[in-house]
Amino acid sequence: MLRFLRLVPILLLCCCCGCATIQPTASTPAVTSDTIIVTGASGELGSHVISALLKRGVPARQLILVSRTPEKMQEYVRMGARARYGDFFQPQTLPAAFAGGQRMLLISVAGNVPTFELHKNAIDAAVRAGVKHIAYTSILGADTFNGTLAHFHLQTERYLKNSGVGWTLLRNGLYADRIPDRAVLMVTSGHVVVPADERPLAYVTHADLAEAAAVVLTTDGHDGEAYELTGPELIDYVRIAGIASQITGKPIAVERVAADAPLDPTSAPLARREFPSMVSPAIQQLTGHAPMSVRALLEADKAKLLAATGKTPVQ
Repeated sequence: MLRFLRLVPILLLCCCCGCATIQPTASTPAVTSDTIIVTGASGELGSHVISALLKRGVPARQLILVSRTPEKMQEYVRMGARARYGDFFQPQTLPAAFAGGQRMLLISVAGNVPTFELHKNAIDAAVRAGVKHIAYTSILGADTFNGTLAHFHLQTERYLKNSGVGWTLLRNGLYADRIPDRAVLMVTSGHVVVPADERPLAYVTHADLAEAAAVVLTTDGHDGEAYELTGPELIDYVRIAGIASQITGKPIAVERVAADAPLDPTSAPLARREFPSMVSPAIQQLTGHAPMSVRALLEADKAKLLAATGKTPVQ
């Protein structure tokens, strides 16, 4: 059974209520001198990871940024990073893309694609290129939760463990970053559609996930670990609608529908059914601070929410 957090000396976690008691962490070790590969580097999560690595003091010259659109990363090239073309669908492009790297963040692909096969292409190429450690962005509860997404990620996890390189699993929770846009739709329409079987989830931001990944990529002690990465609390769309209503002063009606009913854009994403209801302290343990809450995220976008009502924020 996987160890959960080697760096947590005492941990009390209650997945059903989302509460946790966490001991203070030790000071963060020094930044690595290894060259770090980031795949999917021009994507949303990849861009946040690059920023997090730079903030942690990693020189741009130690970064190899792999993407199908390396031209989008010229800002980092001017800083000294290497931006290289690499396409998981074209495995022959990957050995050269990964050459010279010691640690790699393998950002998982999404969509209606042969997910495991693409990840296998990347792992095989990394092994051939001499990469010594791969951190893989998996899915929350991949080894315990039933679902199509979990199945593909679990296949990749097992393959990575048998690849011969060091590994760390970053099991990412459902992204919170789209919630403000959905909240705007709720405020505009004045209602939200909620499936009868909706489960509260611990939504987490790209920025918090990226910071946790940056810690794993730049410090030792993470080999063979699986980190469940979530936001700080379980929350459902009824509560999200309530927060949006409190911020804007506009009532938002809740419409509950059958579990299999079609959902509209104000609803929770369908992928929510692929994620377990659990809260983990891993991000705080890795980064030293609590991840951003949904309320804080919506408060940060207060101007956008108020604009949906025709109001302007008070200066």
